Amino acid sequence: MTDASAFTEIAGLRQVYRMPGQSAWDKAVPRIDPAAAAFVARSPLCVIATGDGASLDASPRGGPPGFIKVLDPTHLAFGDLVGNNRIDSYSNLVQRPAIGMVLFVPGMEEVLRINGTAQVTADVTLRERCAIDGRVPKVAVHVSVVECYLHCGAALRRSAGWDPSTWPEREARPSAGRILTENLGLDDAKAEGIDAGLEEYYSTAVWIVGGGADEA
Repeated sequence: MTDASAFTEIAGLRQVYRMPGQSAWDKAVPRIDPAAAAFVARSPLCVIATGDGASLDASPRGGPPGFIKVLDPTHLAFGDLVGNNRIDSYSNLVQRPAIGMVLFVPGMEEVLRINGTAQVTADVTLRERCAIDGRVPKVAVHVSVVECYLHCGAALRRSAGWDPSTWPEREARPSAGRILTENLGLDDAKAEGIDAGLEEYYSTAVWIVGGGADEA
């Protein structure tokens, strides 16, 4: 479908959006300063964006606060824990090293944005640095920082996402099992079993290091 009103040039967008103030540009710095490092140390959740040149992926990463390690003012790293082994994000980084990161601190409306390049590495020293409770990952993602800046809390303020009073009751939330059965064209009766299997996985396996079936 072609949208005749879609913008095709930045100049057209700038007719709608005013130029930002200088501070909006100046806040993006090529380093992780001490205040930003403190944010990273308190963050248990991050979304990373990567691409292979043809498509893009945005994928969550989580762990105990500080699972992302600040190595120095221009580098950080995090290890891989178990997932579905599609390795979409890591395959993207092998092909194109550009990475975008959005870090969250629960209860805080502002987020930290980090842009840069990244390598997926099996370096032993780096993997040990990224260990969680003695679990050494098989690979680590080593990020070189190009930009780091605080993003205002307007989106989280509008969403009220940190306010439990806005959360839907459990019965009103979409069931992962139901979504997967519809996505895969399975019988609806399988939804409950899928939900039970996911809960078992969450309870027993999410702290296993990523890679294959031999982790323990």
